Amino acid sequence: MELLPGIGIGPDQLPVVAGPCVIESEEQTLAAADAVKEIGENLGIRIVFKASFDKANRSSVRSFRGPGLTEGLAILSRVREQTGLPLLTDVHEPAQCAVAAETCDILQIPAFLCRQTDLIRAAGETGRPVNIKKGQFMEPHDMVLAVEKARDTGNERVTVTERGSSFGYRNLVVDMRSFMILHQEGIPVIYDVTHSLQLPGAEGEVTGGQREFAEPLARAAVAAGADGLYLEVHPQPETALSDRTTQLPPARAERLLAEALAIRRALASTQVAP
Repeated sequence: MELLPGIGIGPDQLPVVAGPCVIESEEQTLAAADAVKEIGENLGIRIVFKASFDKANRSSVRSFRGPGLTEGLAILSRVREQTGLPLLTDVHEPAQCAVAAETCDILQIPAFLCRQTDLIRAAGETGRPVNIKKGQFMEPHDMVLAVEKARDTGNERVTVTERGSSFGYRNLVVDMRSFMILHQEGIPVIYDVTHSLQLPGAEGEVTGGQREFAEPLARAAVAAGADGLYLEVHPQPETALSDRTTQLPPARAERLLAEALAIRRALASTQVAP
């Protein structure tokens, strides 16, 4: 499946989505985009740049959410002008979908909204590829119905992103069987490296995380059959206004992706044609 021109889903490809959790400012977003573009150039791959104009599901009312739809999309337009990178952003309400689709190449359904029928259908009706984050509360088979909501609009470019399942309080665990289960239903699955490292609510008003497990989980997911990788990259994660404990600095993200690409290529070279 061709997700975007030059970016496909297949055994010899590994599409990558990368960028900061949320748009903090135009300067920060452009710096992150430049870093992501450089990673792609160094690795010889085309990366989709991700940034959210609004983080509507923050733990606290005092948490930073982003600049909002209008200003956020204007900043993302400048990212495209400066870098030429394709763009992905979250949508939270049906009315946002058509507007976001004018600027962004891929629309993403947040995990907590992955059962919202009207939202998923509105995203599908734009004709843009739709990436549905698997809710922490969803069993892999249940995502088949979410994908059907988008495909029922005539849009076949639909992916699911695995980002871990709630395992008790304040803990997420990635079930590596998810990739095979969804593949059996003909659904491409992207692995969300950094969100699956979260410890929800572990730092009081904000989410904690375990960044040290990024590399082993990414390697395991690619070996288990992940069709692509999604990771949040920030020039200075320790100062990030969202997900500061799980976002990766650019140099570390590049090393992780180099390892993942090597695993993907090794698997492709060992596959035997039926």
